[in-house]
Amino acid sequence: MDDQQKSAARTCLEAAAGNSMTFPQIVGTLMKAGFESYAIDFRRATATYYLPDGESIELPTHHIHAAVAPIFDAALVQAAIREAQQLVPGYTYKGFCEKVVAAGCAGYIVSFSGRRALYIGRTAETHVEQFPNQ
Repeated sequence: MDDQQKSAARTCLEAAAGNSMTFPQIVGTLMKAGFESYAIDFRRATATYYLPDGESIELPTHHIHAAVAPIFDAALVQAAIREAQQLVPGYTYKGFCEKVVAAGCAGYIVSFSGRRALYIGRTAETHVEQFPNQ
């Protein structure tokens, strides 16, 4: 992994936290840099960005100051996703993270080639969200 790729991953993570890039912009930037996916782990407060050859970079994320709820509520996760997609007034990525953690989401994986995100609960319940057609 080269320095430009590492920089792209850091930039996208900071942009998400600072609400300066949308999810589609982040995906586009990471794909252009050669990444194929990334994973967010709320319990460890980490983001891992993966290249197709298996190389990865793990970066610290902001810490959610609440435990992941024990019950996974896919409807609440989906509602938080819809707010993000529609950029409802007051939307923030940190607020999104807090909502999905309260809904039992321990983390998520985004696959660029699969055009989907997989949200995972503490006992491996899942919600698959296909990328919107644009």
